[in-house]
Amino acid sequence: MRRSVSRAGVEEKQLPISGIQLNYAEGPINGPPLLLIPGQIMCWESYEKVLPALAKRFHVYAVDIRGHGKTSRTPGDYSFSTIGRDLAALLATMESPAIVSGNSSGGLLAVWLAANAPERVRAIVPEDPPLFSTEWPRLRDDCYVSWFADLVVRHLDAPAGRDIAGIFAELEVPTEGSKRIIKLPRPVSRLLALLLQHYERKSRDGVVEIRFLPAQLRVLIKSLSMYDPAFARMCFSGAGIDFDQAETLRRVRCPMLLMHANWFRDAKFGLVGAMDDSDVKRVREAVPHSEYFSEPTGHTIHLEKPAVFLRELIRFADSLPSQSGGPTAHI
Repeated sequence: MRRSVSRAGVEEKQLPISGIQLNYAEGPINGPPLLLIPGQIMCWESYEKVLPALAKRFHVYAVDIRGHGKTSRTPGDYSFSTIGRDLAALLATMESPAIVSGNSSGGLLAVWLAANAPERVRAIVPEDPPLFSTEWPRLRDDCYVSWFADLVVRHLDAPAGRDIAGIFAELEVPTEGSKRIIKLPRPVSRLLALLLQHYERKSRDGVVEIRFLPAQLRVLIKSLSMYDPAFARMCFSGAGIDFDQAETLRRVRCPMLLMHANWFRDAKFGLVGAMDDSDVKRVREAVPHSEYFSEPTGHTIHLEKPAVFLRELIRFADSLPSQSGGPTAHI
């Protein structure tokens, strides 16, 4: 745990739920409950840049879902409904209904919770969620994320063992408005492989953390070292996302702030990003009372532009009716 997070009073805990150990980080009771759900692959520490500020205003929880971080692995049982029930059980331990903010697939889970556990959810903030782009077979045929998931599975399930360096060696990142594909230069890829080998040998529990790397890369590597590739196989087979997204959205009655990051289309990979503008239109038609915010940044807004994420989430939270029905003057 980063020092700034621990200084904010955030502690890592585990809760037995539905036959698993659910790992999460919890802050002090400084306001109403706020549940943070990271995107696929990522562990709760992806929120490290915003947790200290959020912990001053909320009773914050940041969770590792099944197959991620230190939460139990359950190969063959990674459906969104199962994970949603895990999170609903966690919400039931909180002192009042929570604001639920989820990034990427965590945003899908925030929507699921609002529709299926409405008594435990005060409001939701889906942060660049792949709504409608993850419907089958579009997920298979029209999304860069499917190509990336296949890359991750091949190297985390490699015959010789987990090969995180191999992911970065083969990684291709398309760029908007250009046919150029970004790849790591070979010398950089080799240096990263040597670093990973060194830290993998040092690790006693398989968790790889290279503390001097930039936050995004450091957290991604740590998350990959704990991630169960069976989760990706379930999701990207079309079996894991087991709920009707349009119907579920229509059942969202609580306040909702939809955060949307950058997207574009690539001739080789299809949709690069979570949602295109037509997907956003469908979401807003299904939840007409929702608010919408767009930011030209990468997929993980809270990690790439933490100040923007904090500003918008806190503004939205401050606008919510209080539990007694009046507006909140300050959280």
